[in-house]
Amino acid sequence: MPPWELPADPVEGAREAGLSVQPMEGAVKHFHSHMDIIVNGKPIPVAANLGVSTAEQVMSELHTHDASGVIHIEAFTTDKRYTLGQLFKEWEVRLDSTHLGGLTAGGKNILRAYVNGNQVHGDPRTIELLPRQEIALVYGPAGEQVDVPSTYTFPADLGEVLPAS
Repeated sequence: MPPWELPADPVEGAREAGLSVQPMEGAVKHFHSHMDIIVNGKPIPVAANLGVSTAEQVMSELHTHDASGVIHIEAFTTDKRYTLGQLFKEWEVRLDSTHLGGLTAGGKNILRAYVNGNQVHGDPRTIELLPRQEIALVYGPAGEQVDVPSTYTFPADLGEVLPAS
């Protein structure tokens, strides 16, 4: 049940998700997305330091620094895409079209995913992480009215670097 803690080895899941783990943050591609998780109308924190090992002094190219929900994508290459599924894989929290951790949609409860306030149908693992994007995962009773965030005010000092497309 939520909240979900940081895994014992915060970078093992990153490697399993196909993410690069390096001694420093990548600087070729550097952007941020934000995720809110709402369970039964209550906000659930995203674990701080996902993909970061202070013991090994390494971090994944997809990581968090705090529990604000800001997802950092800091890569050494421009040719990779990043998904919500990779983040949940490194977090070791189950995510698919009917599961959010140990919560299962069915009966009275549903799981919905939103990007910038618009509902996304299908498997939320496939949601691509893009710059300045607001993602919301909402689990609870089917008729529950939830104020789904459509934007997030990112801190001004994030230092993003986006390659020309």
